[in-house]
Amino acid sequence: MIKNYLLIAWRNLLKNKTFSIINITGLAIGLSCFLLIALYVLDELSFDKFNDKADRIYRINAALRFGGADLNFPLSSDMMGQVLKKDYPQVEDYTRIYNSNGSKLVKKGTEFITEYNVAHADSTLFNIFTLPAIEGDTKTALNEPNSVVITEKTANKYFGTSHAVGKTLETDDNTKTLYKVTAVIKDIPLNSHFNFDFFFSMKNVDYQWGQFTSHNFHTYLLLKKGTDYKAFEKNFDTYVDKYVIPEIKTFTQIKSMAEFKKAGNMLEYSLIPLTEIHLYSNRQYEFLPGGNIQYVYIFSAVAIFILIIACINFMNLTTARSSNRAREVGIRKVLGTVRKDLIKQFLIESVLMVVLSMVIAIGICYLVLPLFNSVADKTMTVRSLLSPIILPLLIGLPFVVGLLAGSYPAFFLSAFKPIEVLKGKLKLGKSGSLRSVLVVVQFTTSIMLIIGTIVIYRQLHYIQTRDIGFNKDQVLIVNNVYTLNNNAVPFKQEILKMAGVKSGTLSGYLPVSSSSRSDNVFSKSPVMDSKNGFDMQNWRIDYDYLQTFGMQLAKGRNFSKEYGSDSGAVIINETAAQILGYKDPIGQKIYRSGDAPGQEISYNIIGVVKNFNYESLKQTVGPLGLFLHSSSGFASFKVNAAYVPEILKHVESTWKAMAPGLPLKYRFLDDSFNEMYTGEQRIGKIILIFSVLAILIACLGLFGLSTFIAEQRTKEIGVRKVLGASVQGIVQLLSKEFMILVAVAFIIATPVAWWGMSKWLTNFVYRINIEWWMFALAGVLALSIALATTSFQAIKAALMNPVKSLRTE
Repeated sequence: MIKNYLLIAWRNLLKNKTFSIINITGLAIGLSCFLLIALYVLDELSFDKFNDKADRIYRINAALRFGGADLNFPLSSDMMGQVLKKDYPQVEDYTRIYNSNGSKLVKKGTEFITEYNVAHADSTLFNIFTLPAIEGDTKTALNEPNSVVITEKTANKYFGTSHAVGKTLETDDNTKTLYKVTAVIKDIPLNSHFNFDFFFSMKNVDYQWGQFTSHNFHTYLLLKKGTDYKAFEKNFDTYVDKYVIPEIKTFTQIKSMAEFKKAGNMLEYSLIPLTEIHLYSNRQYEFLPGGNIQYVYIFSAVAIFILIIACINFMNLTTARSSNRAREVGIRKVLGTVRKDLIKQFLIESVLMVVLSMVIAIGICYLVLPLFNSVADKTMTVRSLLSPIILPLLIGLPFVVGLLAGSYPAFFLSAFKPIEVLKGKLKLGKSGSLRSVLVVVQFTTSIMLIIGTIVIYRQLHYIQTRDIGFNKDQVLIVNNVYTLNNNAVPFKQEILKMAGVKSGTLSGYLPVSSSSRSDNVFSKSPVMDSKNGFDMQNWRIDYDYLQTFGMQLAKGRNFSKEYGSDSGAVIINETAAQILGYKDPIGQKIYRSGDAPGQEISYNIIGVVKNFNYESLKQTVGPLGLFLHSSSGFASFKVNAAYVPEILKHVESTWKAMAPGLPLKYRFLDDSFNEMYTGEQRIGKIILIFSVLAILIACLGLFGLSTFIAEQRTKEIGVRKVLGASVQGIVQLLSKEFMILVAVAFIIATPVAWWGMSKWLTNFVYRINIEWWMFALAGVLALSIALATTSFQAIKAALMNPVKSLRTE
């Protein structure tokens, strides 16, 4: 019996090739989109779950507000982990990771390689995280200074083998430091919130240990089984009172946390589960750019919408064809076929079509996955389709979608009364109404995606063109200039001699997030208290910094070699000036704690620089102080674009002459600026791709539907033409119904899209306004696409010879 059902189903597919191709193509595209998005979503949700103890690992986060400046970071003091373990039995273990330096030079042969995936860590790291060893004992691997644990790929890179224990690596630490490889671990999975290749001993960190108020370490706690981390967080208030406040008292007049909070300030610690870091934490100083749970929700919704659109196409086209099969149903019922068998027949046809679509969809996934990976910045493989979560989807989806998409046609067709069918009295009014509803749902979804795409790209354009307070174009950045030591200044002076180089500066601080940051607490008076203190970024720059980056002064002057006292001066930004509250801050002083109580250091304010966005536009501009001090992390040069090739050649030759064996790394500031928004750019591209595909699927269904309606009304069209109807009038007649449905979809989609995109834009402090023309453009695009899709068949029908039309049965 099943064989007979399948044979009939196959014959029906071949008999109606146009409808079969449209149905299978639409379903295949919809299913492939669904599978690709499912792979993406599951990859995002899988971060850090490879750790065996993932459900008990938590990272300490800190939130600080002092004097109006807000800081949210994943850092804590070097002491916090150990005192929490000592004071609270719920803490089974802790570990710290330190990577303030950002990179190291590691020697291979006679040349050094710049390695960015480096950190210092405690040996307890390997007790908490699942980082299996290939060679060596990770439990004690980092106990001694000058020891390092490396990944398998790093061992092969430097030694040509994974068996590297006992070998040494030379770095640029303190001019030259040799580290002994004490263990080799497997490469860290890509779905981890850190991707270090080197773990150096924490005992090699040059740091003033034992502080509770300096936050520079990523600290992770391993809580004992059964511990409620939310309940444990309540202990942080006690920790602050016991350890932090006593240290604060040594350099301020702040007596208690209650007094601190009463002045509008805040110091709070919290825990975030390890598996939530990637999607829920987007703080300063994260190891890697994180994901966003909102995007996971958005893509999940898009995947479901696209699948629904594909199912709607199937239901629409199948119910539309029902009149062509009505006589078949009537005859089969007269011959004794019961309704149950008819339902089985139609459901099997539906499932067969979805199975064929699934096979094609898997083929599409195989072909486009490399392209999708490049757009989404993923490394997913076709083997991911065989994961324990995806494989059941591959097996179950054809049946679920087949039964879902085929249920209405099956029950609708099988319910035909044979007498009415054979007499030609069959009425299809209800199915026509349902088709209208389904078309509205399709285009509501499509219009929402179009509006979302427009808003995302407008926001990205706004980011690129907004006045950010400095000139990011034609600024060449040379990295790791500190390795030149005494040659840093001569290097700058040599490059400045070149034609096309307008100015240059040496500083480790750049107005983009991928550079050094340093904050400290300052006050308006020598003695700091809860009311006059504030936290502020403090950057060390030289005389040419403002000129090179095109920053403008609102008041006062720049640093000048004519003033010997400028070594004790500061230029603040407008935010810092606002916090200080002076009518004219020029000539006023700010103070910072010295090395001991009573040794406060004062700085004379000589200028106020206009606010510039030195972090992402998702964040407000915080208080910033610029201090005249040597800092040679980067050499930055304002250049003329026409001279760039010659300048780069001279930079390379000068570097080789001054730093033989050291790698030269350079970039342009606008590239670093764009990197801050790669996540949004990536999401915009993905949304655009799937929006186009969703519209394509909807248009396939609309094309099939318009083809069917044109066929059904062939005789009517012939009569109208004989009576004098024009081609234009007939096209309007056939297209009018669909245009009304698209208009209804637009009315429904507009408020929903406005709500969703307004919520997305709240991620940005600086954002566009959603304007009426964005909705109008989406509506016009949807109407134009629908009209173009339906007009093809309408014009074809209108141009048909009326004699042939009137002969059509």
